[in-house]
Amino acid sequence: MTTLSHKHTEPIYTLSVAAKLSNTPPHSIRQYIDKGLLLPYKKDTKRHLFSDSDVERLIWIKKNIEGRGLNFAGIKSLLAMLPCWKITNCKIKSRKKCEAYTSFEAPCWQASEKGQECKNKECRLCDVYLLIKPDTEVKAVLQQLIPE
Repeated sequence: MTTLSHKHTEPIYTLSVAAKLSNTPPHSIRQYIDKGLLLPYKKDTKRHLFSDSDVERLIWIKKNIEGRGLNFAGIKSLLAMLPCWKITNCKIKSRKKCEAYTSFEAPCWQASEKGQECKNKECRLCDVYLLIKPDTEVKAVLQQLIPE
C-alpha cells in the first residue's frame, strides 16, 4: 500500500466545510466521529479539522449508508474485515497480542490492544485508515491482498 501525501492528510477544513464538500449533514458527521468511523484531527480547543482524506471517507460512509442500506454496525464490521496486519506487515508475534487481528466487530483503529508495529502510530495517518476512498470496495481490497 502506498502512503498518501502529507497534503492529502493535512487537517484544513472546518466541520461546516467538510459537510459541504461531502454533502453530509454536520450532525451525521458528529455521529460518525462518535461511532469511530471517522478520525478527524482534534485541536486543543476540542474542535475538529478535516483533511481531504476525511472528506473522501465521509463520501464512502454516506454511499454505504444510503446506497447499500448499511447501518453503523454494518460499516464497522465491513471495516473490521480489512486485514490491517497484512497492510502494515505486522509480525505474527504481534498479531497474537493485537485485538485488531482477532476482532470481527470493529476496525483496527478502535482496538484497545495493538501490536508492536501500531502501538505508537497515529491511526488517522495509518495506511489502513487512509485506504478508504469514495470508490473503495472492501472485497476488491481483500482480493488484492489475499493470494490465490
